[in-house]
Amino acid sequence: MMAEIQKSGECTDKKMGRIGYRPYWVLSFSVLVRAVHQVGAALFLASFLLDEVVHLPTLYLGIVFASGVVLFFTEWMRHRQICRELSGMSTLVKLILLGAAYHGFFPASATVLSAFVLASISAHAPKQLRHRLLY
Repeated sequence: MMAEIQKSGECTDKKMGRIGYRPYWVLSFSVLVRAVHQVGAALFLASFLLDEVVHLPTLYLGIVFASGVVLFFTEWMRHRQICRELSGMSTLVKLILLGAAYHGFFPASATVLSAFVLASISAHAPKQLRHRLLY
């Protein structure tokens, strides 16, 4: 029994959030939106890290924000307790870090880079960890 749990990589003592129904077309749509979000996010990150990029056009900021909201909603359709899960909390922390960097509370380049690293780690963490309930 224990060997089966270790082989599958699942841990039975960790509570996962409720899973809801999400139509296949929503999943397909979210893949396209995620690609758009990554392009906009890459340009946003470049505007903080590269001296050559002085100012990011407002259109790109709007695309990043709108696609992020759409992605959060499509994830919420599947993971109904996302705000109690590690993935939802990491999204909240990421937004706080980006806001703090934008308003000058923390060094902009290091804070934005930290937010992107956090986003990458939380997006690629195993499902059992990413969707684990924190409270």
